[in-house]
Amino acid sequence: MSNIHPDASAQRLRTIVAAATSLELRTPGHRADLINRHSLDPSGRIRIDLPVDSRLATDITHQREVAAVLEITDLAPTPVRDRVRGRCTLSGWLAPVTISDTRNEDEDLTVALDLAAVELSVDGITAMVDPADFAAAEPDLLAAEEAELLCHLDRRHPRTVERLCRLVDPRHRHGVQRVVPVRLDRHGLVLRLERVSGHRDVRLGFTPALRHSDELRERMAELLERGTACSRRTRTWLN
Repeated sequence: MSNIHPDASAQRLRTIVAAATSLELRTPGHRADLINRHSLDPSGRIRIDLPVDSRLATDITHQREVAAVLEITDLAPTPVRDRVRGRCTLSGWLAPVTISDTRNEDEDLTVALDLAAVELSVDGITAMVDPADFAAAEPDLLAAEEAELLCHLDRRHPRTVERLCRLVDPRHRHGVQRVVPVRLDRHGLVLRLERVSGHRDVRLGFTPALRHSDELRERMAELLERGTACSRRTRTWLN
């Protein structure tokens, strides 16, 4: 079962790119794993800062345009067995934008990716996304906070997670050994139900979806209230 909202492929992609701290960059003859080197400009173009003395920066400076593929893996921030939540592949052409000084007083070559094709893979299903839709999409409201919020919920509030699990269909709770929050977005919270072998991800939806991030507390309180009501009818989620 996919946990991607039906109409949110472009937003999901934009969220993954905006929240990622690393990516893999491939060009003819080059491959690099880049950490904290990319950003999105207001028009939705991906920019990458390359060390000006790198071979790739030299090639782009000379050729002015280089075919490139970016791959970003979306990982759950919480400790689960299969942390991969999705993958995106963005292909196009890199071209120089400007040269600017970094904090280390070294020069970077800033390049931008002119997108030609975009793919999103979630739960074994790959979908093509129009580059224009990707550029126009906005990241999820909780993209910048999701990792911190999930880790806090998992580490500091196990009883809260247990109460939330009461909202899951009892048939899906059978044989569950552990419950871990693995995704949080404007549409709801996703819990992973881990068994001895395998797992199931279940979304607890917000009704309605968040319009502003400051509505999160209220929506979570509503879920907890429903979970507390369910807890009066069942003793534990480990059944």
